[in-house]
Amino acid sequence: MKFLDLARIHVRSGAGGHGCLSFRREKFVEFGGPDGGDGGKGGDVIAEAVPGLNTLIDFRYQQHFFAQNGRPGQGGQRTGASGEDIVLRVPVGTEILDEDGETVIADLTEVGQRVVLAEGGNGGWGNMRFATSTNRAPRRANPGQEGVERTLWLRLKLIADAGLLGLPNAGKSTFLAATSNARPKIADYPFTTLVPNLGVVAVDGAEFVIADIPGLIEGASEGRGLGDRFLGHVERSRVLLHLIDGTAEDVAGDHDVILRELERYGGNLAEKPRITALNKIDALSPQEREAKRAALESVAQGPVMLMSGATKEGVTEVLRALRAVIETSRAGEQPQKADAGRWQP
Repeated sequence: MKFLDLARIHVRSGAGGHGCLSFRREKFVEFGGPDGGDGGKGGDVIAEAVPGLNTLIDFRYQQHFFAQNGRPGQGGQRTGASGEDIVLRVPVGTEILDEDGETVIADLTEVGQRVVLAEGGNGGWGNMRFATSTNRAPRRANPGQEGVERTLWLRLKLIADAGLLGLPNAGKSTFLAATSNARPKIADYPFTTLVPNLGVVAVDGAEFVIADIPGLIEGASEGRGLGDRFLGHVERSRVLLHLIDGTAEDVAGDHDVILRELERYGGNLAEKPRITALNKIDALSPQEREAKRAALESVAQGPVMLMSGATKEGVTEVLRALRAVIETSRAGEQPQKADAGRWQP
């Protein structure tokens, strides 16, 4: 399945059915009168977050979604049938944006969360609604209300407990493959990872989700390389794991490159809990390990862990450190009910 994290869609809710203009005419009935029923309500366009999806690829092949119109009213005080709603099934973590691509209408972060994107029009009143003591035979019925039509953007931000950061070839994909059942592409050239990958990691009987995004380079916030397009996928992470290539000449400089890009991107990414790890230590001598670890600690403002995704040395300790931060974050959150929302333009 191809990965797609941005899609443009056109939605239209159903129009309401027209009210009916009708009079009761029956043999042996002394008093007739108006009996036109109301029109049915038009269908709504609803977005719902569902489990099991991690891409918006379905919305590449279908961009137009129209709800059903309401049926008109009929004589005999019969109300028209309401139009069927149309439900867009989107992955958890999908943001719904207005046509300008900036105004956030809804953010679906929980399974089952729903939001009405376009409300169906109300059905028109039949002429029986207009009967009064002075107007016993009204010849008036209302038309149904028109539906709502608009263009929207869907933007997916993957929901993961931990996010991987680092320059290209820092060993992020190797780490993900060594610790989870994910099978990202691994090679010895930059930008091997072109789309985000998710993996479920287990340590000491606990499980959590890690997201791997394409590597960043200097100037990513200005559009260089793959730019900062995929940084949104680690915005929701509880903790970031910053991997530094231990075979690089200037590990402190590599660390600062990523930190600057986080600060330029915004979204409080630079303030998130962050664990720094010196990777590929299997290629370093004990003296080189300690020297580069000391250089990193001078700029990381905290301890630096040592690990090797290839040999799995130190990997368990890194996972335990991630788990500790994740569980602390979870304990501080209050459960929230996923209520249905309604967009009021």
